[in-house]
Amino acid sequence: MPDPNLIRNETGPQRTIGYVLDVGQTDKRARCWLDLTPDHMNRHGVLHGGIAATLLDSASGATGSLTVDPAGRAPFLTISLNTQFVAPVSAGRVTATGTITGGGRSILFISAQLMDDQDRLIASSTGVFKRVPLQPKEGR
Repeated sequence: MPDPNLIRNETGPQRTIGYVLDVGQTDKRARCWLDLTPDHMNRHGVLHGGIAATLLDSASGATGSLTVDPAGRAPFLTISLNTQFVAPVSAGRVTATGTITGGGRSILFISAQLMDDQDRLIASSTGVFKRVPLQPKEGR
């Protein structure tokens, strides 16, 4: 039986890149992990920066979602994302974890760290995320 706390293949980027969102941790911080393959590397043989930023963005947005939805699926949009690339990685698993640092009901400030499987910091980000109000479905 699939784990309901793991979100797989839900979006185009998830299907294309292959990352998994984990929204089931007791600390209410979403994790986004990826097992690296040669398809994730840039021409220098290390994790492509755009993929690293995608993982940080996804972990941050899902962390925001967990503030209003225990399933981690409430939509949050990225308003801004600043990314710092710290170290290269070329193999293993990388995991991004989001942390809420401030905000209110509709705007959240969220930082994230991307770590390799040796607990080495690969990249970090800070961002601003906006809660998207759910639209009522027709006929309701």
